[in-house]
Amino acid sequence: MTLAETPLLLILVGLTAYAVLGGADFGAAFWQLGTGSGARGEALREHAYRAMGPVWEANHVWLVFVLVVCWTAYPQAFASIFSTLSAPLFLAGIGIVLRGTAYAVHAGTAREIERRAVDGVFSLSSILTPFALGAALGGIASGRVPVGNAAGDPVTSWLNPTSIAIGVLAVATGAYLAAVYLAGDAARAGRTDLADAFRRRALGAGLAAGAAALAALPVVAYDAPPLRDLFDWPAALALGASAAAGTATLELVRRRRFEPARYGASAAVAAILAGWALAQQPELLPGLTIEDAAAGRPTLLATVAGVALGALVLVPSLALLFGLVLRGRFDAGVAATPASIAPSPRRLPLLIPALVAGAAGVPLTLVFSGGPLLALGVVSLLAGVALAAVAVASAIAAGEAEGAE
Repeated sequence: MTLAETPLLLILVGLTAYAVLGGADFGAAFWQLGTGSGARGEALREHAYRAMGPVWEANHVWLVFVLVVCWTAYPQAFASIFSTLSAPLFLAGIGIVLRGTAYAVHAGTAREIERRAVDGVFSLSSILTPFALGAALGGIASGRVPVGNAAGDPVTSWLNPTSIAIGVLAVATGAYLAAVYLAGDAARAGRTDLADAFRRRALGAGLAAGAAALAALPVVAYDAPPLRDLFDWPAALALGASAAAGTATLELVRRRRFEPARYGASAAVAAILAGWALAQQPELLPGLTIEDAAAGRPTLLATVAGVALGALVLVPSLALLFGLVLRGRFDAGVAATPASIAPSPRRLPLLIPALVAGAAGVPLTLVFSGGPLLALGVVSLLAGVALAAVAVASAIAAGEAEGAE
């Protein structure tokens, strides 16, 4: 790994987090469609709304993260992508705005006609956004975004076989993830009826997403020359891992083991993105390699350092938030409990190895411009940040749990 490749790894992590977490949010809105107007339909809709409540804004942090790292570390590629693919990215932005607006006004609807209109906007915008983002990725993956300001075709760059296949796959995987997550949330809350309903949806959506992925393979093989290595090592290993994780997840859902299924579904989606990245390297865009696209060394160092410092705040915060969600602290009917007035001090045993890893990583990253020592420095720096974040998050969660007793 070189310094120029490090921000790309961070971008891939951000894309994976957004696909898994944000994709599930979009998918939850998908299940608002066709629920009917009776008490059962209302229960399904409200369960989806309630499950998204604590995290729906936090998940967009990853999209912002990807954009900032991309335009800072790879400005030429960023300009080329956002000028050629301005149409689908604009549609995705409109979809995010409409979706957020509909979610915010949902609680204020008083009449059935208002509720249907708001739910309709919420669902359709949640389908439009992942499709548009997937179509944009398809344009990049198929080599239809040349280097230069608006150098690609504004229509065929994102309305082509690969883009349409990936857009449909993005919608299908979002619905699949959401159904698995919602089934698990309902089971944790003791709502067996809702858990069974979303279990059936998860099984159906999983089969549909698998079929969409299989259908996309020949399309990509024929229409996307930059991904010609998708079926070779090591990208093929990632595709196989995705298929294995998806199959295992369906079996876990069938057995009603929703919590491990939650992680299996996430792994299946993450492996798809890893396979794309492995197949397309070392080029970002046609004729533009990662090394050529990267900004200067000072900018790259500042980017990595900024991400490392920001992670010290972001990772523990998100760990605490999702820890509370997964433990059911926001479930309906859970009584609020006062926090402890004087919590006992907690040790942070992971901080010592975190400081050691960070102290080793900083000089190696600053001194070396490539080779195994730079790779060791980057890994040490990120490991130090991860260990520190886990230590802080664990202490916060322990304090929260103590206060709840």
